[in-house]
Amino acid sequence: MSIPLAYNLRNLVVRKTTTIMTALGIGLTVAVLLAILMMVNGLRSTLASSGDPLNVLVVRHGSDSELVSNFTRTQFQDLKFKAGIAAGPDGQPLASLELVSILNLASVDNPQGSNLTVRGLLPVGQRLRPSVHLLSGRWFEAGKPEMVVGKSIAARYPDAQIGKKIAFGRSQWLIVGVMDAGTGAQNSEIWADLNQLSSDMNRLEVLSSALVRAPDAVAAKALVNDIENDQKLELHAIGEREYYDQQTDSAKPVEYAGIFVAIVMAIGSSFAAMNTMYAAVARRSREIGTLRVLGFSKGSILLSFFLESVLLSALGGVVGCLLVLPFNGYTSGIGNSSFSETAFAFRATPAMLAMGLGFAIVMGCLGGFFPAQSAARKQILTALRES
Repeated sequence: MSIPLAYNLRNLVVRKTTTIMTALGIGLTVAVLLAILMMVNGLRSTLASSGDPLNVLVVRHGSDSELVSNFTRTQFQDLKFKAGIAAGPDGQPLASLELVSILNLASVDNPQGSNLTVRGLLPVGQRLRPSVHLLSGRWFEAGKPEMVVGKSIAARYPDAQIGKKIAFGRSQWLIVGVMDAGTGAQNSEIWADLNQLSSDMNRLEVLSSALVRAPDAVAAKALVNDIENDQKLELHAIGEREYYDQQTDSAKPVEYAGIFVAIVMAIGSSFAAMNTMYAAVARRSREIGTLRVLGFSKGSILLSFFLESVLLSALGGVVGCLLVLPFNGYTSGIGNSSFSETAFAFRATPAMLAMGLGFAIVMGCLGGFFPAQSAARKQILTALRES
């Protein structure tokens, strides 16, 4: 004969202060874990939607990012006529020579300033990124110190608004438009005309990278291999999507640190649940003795107290999920391998919330087993004598 579940629920309600405090501690632990997972998931979603599987990014051999790459115009001329690069409607190769630099601007989150990616590109570079479209204003004009900012930058940086000017290089650059890349990383970039930017920065010959388009996925892989094996060019090629996937490495230290903190907090929460259940066993000795007199077995008592601990932890898991839900969709930024900021939105999924609830239940199992075992071992007469 098993003890009704209503008995455990009633005990949790009667001892509501202890229940609330323990559930809150477990909830905070779950909230920390879920916040880290939401951050990493949001960053991965942003970067996964940034690259095109047909685009190939080319940088100087030995460079792991566009910022530290020195890519000359001569190399670009040799590269763009390679077999395997698709041609546009005008018959010209779909190859974009680009310059990447860093601009520091004050944001609403960081008044001291954050680094932002400034990308100089030609019209073909815009065509190679069809997911990016103009949200408001207009595109920059060739030969003019004009910039278009991503929507995440426009939302978080007061000085990056249409009509304002930004001091960069040797010029005052006018913000003329805001672009929307959906959930892509281009929302964290500033675009300008390549030739105007390279002239302003006195980098007419040495730029940063090239983006080229292959006609299909098979040709893209062959093109990467061809560029990698070309001893004359001395360039490094990588699929654009793979390049952005590698940017998630910047979040790994935060992810590992967060998980470590969550594990440490989980150990503490498990002990808190254990103390709560041990205290419940001590206070309810007569109840335990009475249950034994009524015919309930040791196994039933062990299961009952164990389930009570699990219920308590499940309540904490629900509290943790509720605590992090307001952050779903919240936009923040993190540094990447180019020493600039990538904006992303925290993203919670049903599977992630279920993981948080499961994490709480595991804490309840760890914290509830030994107190439940202690309750089951009590002798009937001893339990009845205890106050």
